[in-house]
Amino acid sequence: MRSCLLLLASFASMFLIATIEAQRPDPTIGLLQRLADAPGPPGAEDAVRAIMVAELKGLSSVPLRYDGMGSVIAQEGTSGPRIMVDAHMDELGGIVRRVGPNGQLSMQMLGGWLDQALVDQRWIILGSKGPVHAVTGIRDIHVVTPAERTAVFPRESIFLDIGARTPAEAAAMGVEPGDPVVPDSPFTVMNGSDNYLGKAWDDRIGCAVLIEAMRRMAKTPHASQIFFVATTQEEIGLRGARTAANVVKPDLGLALEGGIANDQGGHAEETQAHLGGGPGIFLYDSSAIPNRKLVRFVRDTAKTQNIPLQLDLVQGYGDDSAEMQESGTGAPTLNIVTPVRYTHAHNGIVNRGDFDKTVDLMVALLTRLDQKTVDAIRDFTPAQ
Repeated sequence: MRSCLLLLASFASMFLIATIEAQRPDPTIGLLQRLADAPGPPGAEDAVRAIMVAELKGLSSVPLRYDGMGSVIAQEGTSGPRIMVDAHMDELGGIVRRVGPNGQLSMQMLGGWLDQALVDQRWIILGSKGPVHAVTGIRDIHVVTPAERTAVFPRESIFLDIGARTPAEAAAMGVEPGDPVVPDSPFTVMNGSDNYLGKAWDDRIGCAVLIEAMRRMAKTPHASQIFFVATTQEEIGLRGARTAANVVKPDLGLALEGGIANDQGGHAEETQAHLGGGPGIFLYDSSAIPNRKLVRFVRDTAKTQNIPLQLDLVQGYGDDSAEMQESGTGAPTLNIVTPVRYTHAHNGIVNRGDFDKTVDLMVALLTRLDQKTVDAIRDFTPAQ
C-alpha cells in the first residue's frame, strides 16, 4: 500500500511540475512581443533601442557603444577577425506633416508603403503628452463614385483623424508637425499556432535573432570579435548601417532581416521562400550581391547542422549588408532572413520554428568563423 501511495504521489508531483511548466510564460514570445509592439519609425527608434540595450549590455565583453545615428554596438570577444552582425531597429511609419483647419492631420510616409495598405488603418502618434490614437480616414461607400469604389487612394490624399475638430484641440492632445507615427497593430499568437501576428517584423524579427544569438555566443567558445549591431534608419536608405560599419570596420558582415514569404499565390519568380521552411539567404537583391564563397560557407554549415535553408532572389529590396559590403576596403557580406508574410504593412506573420532555426544557423556560423576561414572568404587571388 505504501509503495502505491508513493507512486501516486510521484505521478501527482510530475503532473504538477508539468502543469507549472506549461503555464510558465515563454520568454521568447515575451521578447518578440516587446520588440514588435515597441514604436520605432526611422529617426525615433528610442523605445526599441531601450529594449536592445537592456538585453545586450550584460552580454557585451566591453561597454556598449553608440554611433552618431543612434545605432547600438555590442561586442563579444576581443581578438580575431571582426564580424559584424546587423539588424535594424526602425520600422515603416510616418511623420505628422501639418494640422488642418478641421483638426485632421496630413502625414509624410517613411519607407516603402503600399498605398493600398494605408486606408482605414489605426495608428499611434508619439505626441509630447504621450500616445495619441488615430485612424486614416476613408471616403464612405455611400457617397463615393463607382470609379472610386475600386480605386487605390494615393497617399497624398490620406489624412489622420484623431478626433480633434480644430488645430487647438490637436495641440491640446500634444500633437504637432514632426511627431512620429507608427501602426497600431498589437502582437498576437495566432489561434494557438506557432505563427505570430504583429507589426514591424521587418526588422524586429532580426533584432530578436541578434539578441538570442548573442546570448548563446556568450557561452560558446569562438575565435572572432563579434560585433552585434542594432542600426537605425534602414527603411529610408540604410543610413544607420553606413555609420555603424564605419565604427566597426568589419572583415565580414552578416545582416539579419525579415524575408519575403511567397505563401499568398504570387508568381514563383517574385520570391521563393515560404513560412515554416526555415531561414533563408538572399543570392541577390536590389542593393547587394553577396560574396559567393560566403554563400557556400553558409550553405555548407546549414547542411552540416541539418538546418533547412531557403534560397531567394528579390527585386525591389534593400538591406544593410550593402553598406557593410562597401565599408572600408570592402567586406564579404550576406543577408540572412527569417521569412515574413505581408511585410511593409500593418500586420505581418512570422513562424516560431523559422525563428529558432535562424538562431541555430547564426550560432553555427559564428562558432566556425575563425581567422583562417575569414581570410579564405576574403581572398580573391586567382588560382594558379
